[in-house]
Amino acid sequence: MQPSPSLAPAAPQLDPRVLIPLCMLVLYLVWGSTYLGIAFALESYPPFLLAGLRFSAAGVLMYGFLCWRGIAPPTRLQWRNAAITGLLLLGMGNGLVCFAEERVSSGIAAVAVSSMPLFAAAFGGLYGNWPSGREAIGLMVGFAGVVVLNLGSGLSGERIGAIALLVAAAAWAFGSVWSRRQEMPAGPMNTAAQMLCASVALLLVGLASGERLPAEPTLKATLSLAYLALFGSILAFSAYLYVLKHARPAVATSYAYVNPPVAVLFGVLLAGESVGPFDITGMVVILSGVAVITLGGRIGRRKLNPRAP
Repeated sequence: MQPSPSLAPAAPQLDPRVLIPLCMLVLYLVWGSTYLGIAFALESYPPFLLAGLRFSAAGVLMYGFLCWRGIAPPTRLQWRNAAITGLLLLGMGNGLVCFAEERVSSGIAAVAVSSMPLFAAAFGGLYGNWPSGREAIGLMVGFAGVVVLNLGSGLSGERIGAIALLVAAAAWAFGSVWSRRQEMPAGPMNTAAQMLCASVALLLVGLASGERLPAEPTLKATLSLAYLALFGSILAFSAYLYVLKHARPAVATSYAYVNPPVAVLFGVLLAGESVGPFDITGMVVILSGVAVITLGGRIGRRKLNPRAP
């Protein structure tokens, strides 16, 4: 049996013009649904142990499969870089989202995390990689759409939850920008190594803070945990790392603007939430901002390299 194309060593040789849109579609839909998945899983599992179990299960499965396929393990330097990046992206980025969703709704979580592209643009500027003019406009349009979406959501949360979400967004953004300039494990091994390293930190934090696994978790919570591990971690995180390597940061992080409306839609379909005029308007504005970001990146590359195909 041949391995899945997403896990095969030859995957990076496929045309990025095909894979990038497919990966972005996965990020838009799957990560948009994980906010509700986290809310369902939190019905039984405490936040940091939930995130730790999610990434340990996904990391062990993926690392074991790659080793079985004969993929070389990371070097010591690559393990170090994967540990730092995994702690920022998954440990702080996802762990704090789980922590916050005990205090705020999944919709508010998605809205707050959508500030991440702005953090990414600022951190990218520190390395001389400022967004192009059209990308900057797209970022602002997308953020305006998030504000409009929030106006119509009628959601509210505690201050500590909002702070946790902003720190999560900043940590994810810095980890994304920092990792682009480091020697990371190749291909899917990068995903597996980051998940393994982050899971250790998350489990330690959970146990140190007094969290314990539930004696009788609900079926819905357990199925949500499995969905988060298989689809939210293995599939979507692999897609994100691929896009992060092959596309501009503004394009790679545009998922954060699409996730709020997707999260709202999943809430309507699966949790009986309602959608009002502000929600619909916000979704349209957000998608417009993403279109501007994508087109701005393409036009900018053509100007810099007019001979590029």
